[in-house]
Amino acid sequence: MRRGGLVAWGFAAPALLVYFAFLVYPALSSLWFSFTDWDGLSATYNVVGLDNYKAMPSDPVVVQAAINNLIWAVVTVAVPVVLGLALAVVLNGKVRGKPFLRLIFYTPAVLPLVSVASIWGWLYNPQYGAINAFLRAIGLESFAQPWLGQDSTALGATMVAAIWLRVGFPMLLYLAALQGINPDLYEAATVDGAGKWQQFWHITMPGLRPAHYVVIALSVIDSFKVFDLIYAMTYGGPGTATQVMGTWMYFNVFQYNQAGYGTAIAVVITVVAVLVSIPYVRSQTKEHPA
Repeated sequence: MRRGGLVAWGFAAPALLVYFAFLVYPALSSLWFSFTDWDGLSATYNVVGLDNYKAMPSDPVVVQAAINNLIWAVVTVAVPVVLGLALAVVLNGKVRGKPFLRLIFYTPAVLPLVSVASIWGWLYNPQYGAINAFLRAIGLESFAQPWLGQDSTALGATMVAAIWLRVGFPMLLYLAALQGINPDLYEAATVDGAGKWQQFWHITMPGLRPAHYVVIALSVIDSFKVFDLIYAMTYGGPGTATQVMGTWMYFNVFQYNQAGYGTAIAVVITVVAVLVSIPYVRSQTKEHPA
């Protein structure tokens, strides 16, 4: 038994080494540097305790970024989840060309974020972008504007791109979950006189409960970690209109030489993501006890 255990640990050792080298050690290093005033370049630094964390509430950019993160989380979770569920229900029914439609709706989810940012950056271009060109063509030139270049529309414009990008993931998971619901339940409900809407609320939604946990938990975690799309589309601007915690962390670490403060922001992002994931983990533990 002991020999078998050693053999198992031997096989697991390479993966564990990679795990500790590229995940555990960097995470612990970031946590340590969050308590220092390290500039990211110097060989020396001072331990400042909780000063970096205490400075965040008085940092107007952090406050703005936190608000933007919250708005982003609510919108880019709720809208894609609802649209993904609606598309899954439709595509699970008798619709012609279902494989092609699934491909169309899911394709944005596998595109590189830089490509998505480039596509939407072109669409939003105030001079030759397709959106403004369309508005001018139908006589609504007064609605054409620099979507990414003004505070009032920049965040909303990036969220539209994020919604387009994220609808495919919940759609795919919900579609797989729908195919696992026993069709006999719908036949029995139809015989009992239940309408489509009643079947949806009393059969479909309860049957999708495990999928809800997965979709919502992963979507919320992903929304709090947002960085790539914002950085590529607006660089956090104009001003701080689209600044989020991830971009502000990046700017502090790599541009402003405030690595200690930037890693403190990264720690806060990680803690929020972990706290958000706890309800999902607990629900899965209750449903699938060891």
